[in-house]
Amino acid sequence: MAAHPDGIVSKNDGDAESVLKGSRNIVGWNGPDDPANPLNFHRFRKWVIALICSTGALCVACSSSIYTATYDGLEKDFDVNEITAIAGLTLFVFGMGAGPMLYAPLSEFYGRRIIYILSFTFYLAFQFPVGFGTNITSVLVNRLLSGLSGSAFMSVAGGTVSDLFSKEEIGKPMMVFTAAPFLGPSIGPLLGNFITYKLQWRWVIYVMMMWTGAMLGLILLFVPETYAPVLLRWKAKKLRQQTGKKQLYAPIENIERSVIGTVVFSCKRPFQLLFLEPMVFCLCLFTAILLGIMYLFFQAFPLVFENNHGFQKQLVGLTFMGLLTGCICGVLTEPFWKSLYHHLSVRYGSGRPEFRLPQVMAGAIFTPIGIFWFAFTTYKSVPYIVPIISALPFGLGIILVFSGVFTYLVEAYRPYAASALAANGFLRSSFAAIFPLFSVPMYDKLGYVWASALLGFLCLGCMPFPFLFYKFGPYLRKRSRFAWTNQDEETSQIKREEPSAESLPDNEQTQDRDIEMAP
Repeated sequence: MAAHPDGIVSKNDGDAESVLKGSRNIVGWNGPDDPANPLNFHRFRKWVIALICSTGALCVACSSSIYTATYDGLEKDFDVNEITAIAGLTLFVFGMGAGPMLYAPLSEFYGRRIIYILSFTFYLAFQFPVGFGTNITSVLVNRLLSGLSGSAFMSVAGGTVSDLFSKEEIGKPMMVFTAAPFLGPSIGPLLGNFITYKLQWRWVIYVMMMWTGAMLGLILLFVPETYAPVLLRWKAKKLRQQTGKKQLYAPIENIERSVIGTVVFSCKRPFQLLFLEPMVFCLCLFTAILLGIMYLFFQAFPLVFENNHGFQKQLVGLTFMGLLTGCICGVLTEPFWKSLYHHLSVRYGSGRPEFRLPQVMAGAIFTPIGIFWFAFTTYKSVPYIVPIISALPFGLGIILVFSGVFTYLVEAYRPYAASALAANGFLRSSFAAIFPLFSVPMYDKLGYVWASALLGFLCLGCMPFPFLFYKFGPYLRKRSRFAWTNQDEETSQIKREEPSAESLPDNEQTQDRDIEMAP
């Protein structure tokens, strides 16, 4: 199959009207080296786009937790209790989880760039009523709308990274993108508490508005459309205008599906996987509990370090340095787990999805160690540095669990990878939204030690999941109507290169890489 110089797919170089899979006049790329194909962008340009998108995800994730520094100001200015102030955090996080269910399918119709521009435009607009609000209702409602608006970068940005990089190149940029949503919540309290030390609480929102405005400018200037099917649709439209051949079309224009139908379907399948697949449910529950604990710590750390160790407000953010360091260490271990996966694949003759679970096993051990370490070192007599360091193994573990679970769900449920990740995103965001609401009453009633220990026992309850699925995963997948079977594994080295039918674009050159990664 050759590509005609004018971009029309052709069997013969000189034939502009040829048949491709029974259809005529399909517009494609001008050969494998077409500079319009995002895969052929200069490497520096690819990294600029990927870093801007990853920073956008970091900005939104940071906005979720930086809000914790505004609690005192909100309570004073609007005469509300702490639970009402915390609701602004939970509503934002819930919006972050629900938004991708809408943005991911819309990006497959209209492209990535327009979704980014509209997302951050509304994200910026909804921050104004928060920063300049005169009542708590305005703050809470617009926090929810801000989370919904900004959440595009938590899902669609993963697609942009996969648009730009081949399978051989995608590991490092995807690792950077995956880390951003976890580094953001760790940075937020540190930044927010330093802002409120000298300035009014509203300046926390003003700073985020400045950051958002800068990101919007970078998107407008440096982030082009990268979704191949949409680019080919634009190309087909231009060719129809130039040549007068109305029969020319791009593959995406021949798909009989509506936007509403796709959005409804994208919301249905994740819940089928969540409640009909035990592996999806258990692993998603594990990640949901971990993220819930992470957001609960935004309330627990100030309680412990202010009351037991006499930390001033602006210094409480520094207590999250252990968590931030742990997350960074987790990202740096990626080459080891990649090497282990390759070793297991060579040893057993096939790359089973279960070979992604050893890092989840390690994370399942590190997370309760970190939590119990924190729980039993919250006493006043223990130097403050000890509970700070305890967050390091927890941060390390949470990165290992999330990255391993994400990759496992993609490989084990390859035809439905986007839905499996959407189910994970919805459940973990729901837990992250709910956990902070009962954090203060729980710590007041149970005390710092046993309230934290209870969280450790929750992690212990989830610890067996990766070990059980490593052993029994092939059997469970064989009985599943959604997952890959053992028969698939016989040709796994080939099939792992194949596209996900649900989440991938129609253009064959980018089809095998466009799985929407949502941490």
